[in-house]
Amino acid sequence: MPNVLVTGSNRGIGLEWCRQYAEAGWRVFATCRFPDAAHDLVELAARRPQVSLHYLNVVLPESLEQLRAELQDEAIDVLVNNAGVYFEKNVRPERLDYDTWMQTLEVNTFGPMRVAEALIEQVARSERRLILNMSSHMGSIAGIEVPGDYYYRTSKAALNAAMRGLSLGLKERGIGVLLLHPGWVQTRMGGPGAPVAAADSVAGMRSLAERFGMEMSGRFFRYDGSEIPW
Repeated sequence: MPNVLVTGSNRGIGLEWCRQYAEAGWRVFATCRFPDAAHDLVELAARRPQVSLHYLNVVLPESLEQLRAELQDEAIDVLVNNAGVYFEKNVRPERLDYDTWMQTLEVNTFGPMRVAEALIEQVARSERRLILNMSSHMGSIAGIEVPGDYYYRTSKAALNAAMRGLSLGLKERGIGVLLLHPGWVQTRMGGPGAPVAAADSVAGMRSLAERFGMEMSGRFFRYDGSEIPW
């Protein structure tokens, strides 16, 4: 049975990752900040005994160390860095809140890097050895055509740069890294009017993971498989 670990798994895209992998027969390590309050996730675990819930706050080193200790003997075939935050819509330059900007970077950029660093040995001992990162088309510098969304855009652009570099560092160990744009998805962030259902988004990204080859490592794809410019 292959293993997957998902961060930010209590709702939306993260919950859907857990649901689809559980239905496919995988063992699922579902992590979030408040697992006892994650009612949909608790219900999933009740129906699917191969799903286990774990506390993780991606910005706290002690939380990552605790999770690493819990999983020290496990292998993680696919690590899904899904946890993220979005605090703004269109902030005018004269109203930037640098504390909020730093908080966005802490979660969206430093968080996935901390998780990858903490669990790299578990990934390395698996068969599939793949790290997936929920980026965004808003992290594409080539795609910036309007002002605003400074915090989120920069956090995802920085994530792309960091993970591109990490992919080169992990190539010798046969560990792959993918950066994925899930689309505009019907979640709390995307809203009910978004055009893409979470199930379709995750199915598309899982398809990319299933056909992954090392020539894809460090590259940036939409959920439909098309590549996004940096």
